[in-house]
Amino acid sequence: MNAETTLAADATDLQPTGKTACVVGSGFGGLALAIRLQSAGVRTTILEGRDKPGGRAYHWRKDGFTFDAGPTVITDPDCLRELWALSGHDMADDIELMPVMPFYRLAWPDGTQFDYSNDEQHLFDEIARLNPADVAGYQRFLDYSAAVYQKGYVELGHVPFLDFKSMLKAAPALARQQAWRSVYSMVSHFIEDERLREAFSFHTLLVGGNPMKTSAIYALIHKLEKDGGVWWAKGGTNRLIAAMVTHFERLGGTIRLADPVKRVHTYGKRASEVETESGWKARFDAVASNADIMHSYRDLLAGTKRGASYAKSLGRKSFSPSLFVVHFGVEGAWPGIPHHMILFGPRYKGLLEDIYDKGVLPADFSIYLHHPSVTDPSVAPDGMSSFYALVPVAHMGKLSVDWDEMGPILEKRVLDEIEKRLIPGLHDRIVTKFHYAPKDFAQDLNAHMGSAFSLEPVLTQSAWFRGHNRDDAIENFYLVGAGTHPGAGIPGVVGSAKATAGLMLEDLAR
Repeated sequence: MNAETTLAADATDLQPTGKTACVVGSGFGGLALAIRLQSAGVRTTILEGRDKPGGRAYHWRKDGFTFDAGPTVITDPDCLRELWALSGHDMADDIELMPVMPFYRLAWPDGTQFDYSNDEQHLFDEIARLNPADVAGYQRFLDYSAAVYQKGYVELGHVPFLDFKSMLKAAPALARQQAWRSVYSMVSHFIEDERLREAFSFHTLLVGGNPMKTSAIYALIHKLEKDGGVWWAKGGTNRLIAAMVTHFERLGGTIRLADPVKRVHTYGKRASEVETESGWKARFDAVASNADIMHSYRDLLAGTKRGASYAKSLGRKSFSPSLFVVHFGVEGAWPGIPHHMILFGPRYKGLLEDIYDKGVLPADFSIYLHHPSVTDPSVAPDGMSSFYALVPVAHMGKLSVDWDEMGPILEKRVLDEIEKRLIPGLHDRIVTKFHYAPKDFAQDLNAHMGSAFSLEPVLTQSAWFRGHNRDDAIENFYLVGAGTHPGAGIPGVVGSAKATAGLMLEDLAR
């Protein structure tokens, strides 16, 4: 076990008595970090600009429906349970997790469907139905996924990469796993059928990555889901956020809502004071930002040499796409539509090129359809169902669109497709609806160019090449969330909190 691994494992044993910390932003990463700090005796304050906690896991209640902004796929529940166990509590006392089965139903325009789950025999049968020869190939892919899961998630997922030397130490293991190859390329090495190649490579889209470019290390998601399952928080993802807030406050932590941070002031090489839009100011021994990484440096550290220089560096990096999301409530129950569906369009590679490379709004699309009320009827009024339909779109740095004009048009196109393929007469059944576009990500979340997942998860923007968990120049300024190691997704940002907490607790204990 190297020094960094020891740090990540043992940091929660440190007790920096009397020290204070501020966490800017209350997304999953920010809340997980704050819980870790408060559990270790650091008096921690969370500052949140919006009226509710959650960050990207915001929610709306409208016409009796609960609509989660996302994320909606909960994997590795143990990484969440650990946040309660640090102080001898049980997560189950605050929130109920409900299993989702199948994990996803994938559907293609020709009518082919594929149910994906961790029921091994059922999965083998589903694969054999599309291509019998791929059952053996899938088993080899699973072995590969298990190997990269062990190295990329278990061993390196919670370890901060603070210098290039740490990257070099990890390089041989990453090379052995052919990390330079894409997820799609590696899946294709094992699997012949194009539909199955799509079925086992689309997961990177859930963390903002292009399957054609994202490192094959991200094939670990398959093993993560197989071992830990896919879950839903009863009442919605928002209730999991609420449970984290409840636990944080139980430990003595403080959260301030509806008061955006305006500036993180510095003195010399240290963050000295945090100021909000209302004029509230306070000094802390350590400051961590769960805000968008560009916003953290360009805006919160505006006026500092470090803020300007790193914002300029970030401007040269590639950011993940944005999303267009249609939330809608409909009459009736739809038990035949599972909790998660992927409605693939007629193209896969070409569509990804349009989104990630060309920055155009194509005529076709793939849809992630979320139907939580089939698992949890509490999120919709009696006799009704709650849905959201998500379509990846290029971020605003590549796609110049007037979303006030295009939003209603794309909303209708998405609903038309769902009506055609799944819910006859959908438009007549809708009782409430609204959409969320890239400009909303930019305005509500300070997301750079409206990106939904921060920096694109390619190999050259991973680990040491991603935002560092502790800033290189401001010695008590830290990052947590999608823009830092290991990346987006609930396990990713909760993992970043573990890495960042380790550094903060060690520094504060000095």
